[in-house]
Amino acid sequence: MYKNIVVGTDGSRRADRAISDAAALARLSSAKLHIVQGCGHPVVMADAHAGLAVTHLQETIDLVSRGLEEVAAQIRESGIEVDVHATGSSGHSALCGVAEEVGADLIVVGNRGMTGASRFLGSVPNAVSHQAPCSVLILATD
Repeated sequence: MYKNIVVGTDGSRRADRAISDAAALARLSSAKLHIVQGCGHPVVMADAHAGLAVTHLQETIDLVSRGLEEVAAQIRESGIEVDVHATGSSGHSALCGVAEEVGADLIVVGNRGMTGASRFLGSVPNAVSHQAPCSVLILATD
């Protein structure tokens, strides 16, 4: 049925539910699960001593990757193959980019979240549904 399933997270409880449901689908399909979190745009600060711009994007990606690995380790215990992807892009760009990169058959996303509380209902799922290179499952995570 599926060989590669991509699921997005922002660390919220709703996203945890999407990961859980995507893992269940991966188990049923013997698919590889790809957990994705976009880290957004880099934080740039001026270094007064060197006069250089210092980006903290890589530090953020590394921190997010460690958190994703903790989630993935729990899923791997149930026999599911899992890769994690912390990217410098955000929201739908992160999900669609990884889906294209890994040749995903399915993207699983919750109906809310992925961009913080200030975003409107459906913004990321809506964008994913229009730009995804594969099928999309939007879960009711309320």
